Amino acid sequence: MRLQHATWQEVEAHLEHSTGIIVPIGSTEQHGPNGPIGTDALCPEAIAWALGERDGVLIAPTQAIGMAQHHLAFPGSLTLRPSTLVAVLRDTIESLAHHGFTHVFFLNGHGGNVATVNAAFAEVFAERSLQREPAGELHLRLFNWFAGRRGRELAASLYGDAEGSHATASEVSLAWHAAPVTVREVPMSPRRAPDGSALCDAHSFRQRFPDGRMGSDPSLASAEHGARFLEAGVEDAREAYQAFVAGS
Repeated sequence: MRLQHATWQEVEAHLEHSTGIIVPIGSTEQHGPNGPIGTDALCPEAIAWALGERDGVLIAPTQAIGMAQHHLAFPGSLTLRPSTLVAVLRDTIESLAHHGFTHVFFLNGHGGNVATVNAAFAEVFAERSLQREPAGELHLRLFNWFAGRRGRELAASLYGDAEGSHATASEVSLAWHAAPVTVREVPMSPRRAPDGSALCDAHSFRQRFPDGRMGSDPSLASAEHGARFLEAGVEDAREAYQAFVAGS
């Protein structure tokens, strides 16, 4: 069930038997010559929606703008400052906790979000620790779909070292499968982009990676591969979510 499609009565009824929720989170940023700007949000959203339909898990609206300042030299990329994203996530978490959700599982599609999401978790728990009265049960988890075992093994078998670390063939494939209108064939030169660090400002990033790719060859992507990454991603996320709500 998707939260934005439910009535408040349906959510109230859901909470009577389940206090867990999945929040897809990604980014709106360039993904090289052939990847849609929404890739990092499309991928976890597709996995979350499929998991919600399969297991009846409640899925929150996608947080589609993340911490992506290093991509701002590419038109169309959007970012939140880390402090802004922390504030948005704190309010999201506390809103859910206010209604009785005890397990909030963030399904992430963007590596640049990791530090900021963890900082938001720390802020939430610090605020609760500093209250005079116990704030109630709350568990938070960040899971990166692209780091799941099945997805990583599939990417290694299909692309090897050409997978790279940004604008990868795996994420472009999944985005194409999730949104077929985004499929496009674009030549890559060089076929595999150079590697390097994204720990820099936007201008330095574009100098290092002129077409936006990092160590990848997304010309290998296909929507057919994307269907396989969706299945792998659902299984990885399902396993992680079930362990999370079970307390393991």
